[in-house]
Amino acid sequence: MNPIPYGRQFISDKDIEAVVNVLKSDYLTQGPKIAEFEKDFAEYIGCKYAVAVANETAALHLCTMALDVKKGDNVITTPITFAASANSVLYCGGEVDFVDIDNQTYTIDLNKLESKLSKSPKVTYSGVIPVDLAGYPVNMEELRYICDKYGLWIIDDATHAPGGYFIDKNNNTQFCGNGNFAQLSVFSFHPVKHIATGEGGMITTNDKKLYDKLMLLRTYGITKSPDLLEENHGGWYYEMQELGYNYRLCDMQAALGISQLKRVKENLEKRNLIAKKYNEAFSNLPIQTPIVSQKIYHAYHLYIIKTNKRKELYDFLHKNNIFAQVHYIPIHLLPYYRKKFGWEKVDFIESENYYEQALSLPMFPSLTEDQQNYVIDKVKEFYQQ
Repeated sequence: MNPIPYGRQFISDKDIEAVVNVLKSDYLTQGPKIAEFEKDFAEYIGCKYAVAVANETAALHLCTMALDVKKGDNVITTPITFAASANSVLYCGGEVDFVDIDNQTYTIDLNKLESKLSKSPKVTYSGVIPVDLAGYPVNMEELRYICDKYGLWIIDDATHAPGGYFIDKNNNTQFCGNGNFAQLSVFSFHPVKHIATGEGGMITTNDKKLYDKLMLLRTYGITKSPDLLEENHGGWYYEMQELGYNYRLCDMQAALGISQLKRVKENLEKRNLIAKKYNEAFSNLPIQTPIVSQKIYHAYHLYIIKTNKRKELYDFLHKNNIFAQVHYIPIHLLPYYRKKFGWEKVDFIESENYYEQALSLPMFPSLTEDQQNYVIDKVKEFYQQ
């Protein structure tokens, strides 16, 4: 069997044609495909505004800037996420704190969050960055209630979950990133994600003021809009009104994203079918499979199992050309964060236990039946040794 990665992109002939058409056009960077991609993505997610950016880290940084995170601000996130979720706060001079995960969903434990907020009168928190880990949506309705109680904003790190949703208390479907509960949400278009543009990201919101600020900040803080200029010397004139960044996506990437977006619903269904087959195949093995809930539609960016023999299974699968991966090393245990904040093991028990057991098996829409059967057979073989 040829190597099977934990995730990979699928580029169709139509994707290639879309990019080639841009290469033959008048625009390579800031052309019409950017706005088209933003419009299509906003419609898919169900929000008012979308801002395409260079990558998800840029998206997070712009969000913290737009919400005026600064020195003295304290922001809470989960230890089980990629470092960018926390780094974005530090980029703006803020401080990061963590709340442990729920041991079933692997997302931020909302009960522990409220407990922390109620017992921390000496610390003023500004906001929360929840993470829809592996594609499992955080219940943003419950989180919004908590955050309103303590006056906190929310940046939903929905990187893993475009198309995922939860059912709210009124039996309404709430898609990740739709802007009904979080001020801002972020997505990634890295090759292993649901939509691949090489690198790339998107911010979604329903807040026009935040949208306008994001549009300014992603392009150096410069505007040529006549309605926003303090002066106007002519058609060439522009003003730098904020200290922004070059965090733009290009037209070639946007064209690829538009094409990929046309298949995203179909691919999401494939991911769920793959997960269902894994769940059934592993039901009698000593491993914990992802939680299934009638009120949650899991986007399955990752298929994460937990096993007490994680290292042994990881090595066994790699020897058999199955390149499983671990997502993620708890942020508070990374050397930079340990040295800066003094966190140690036992600070967040559930996150540390999760890390000792978690393993991501191959999960991507183009995973063939033969490939998945091979993965299943090898996992079973490991436990039958």
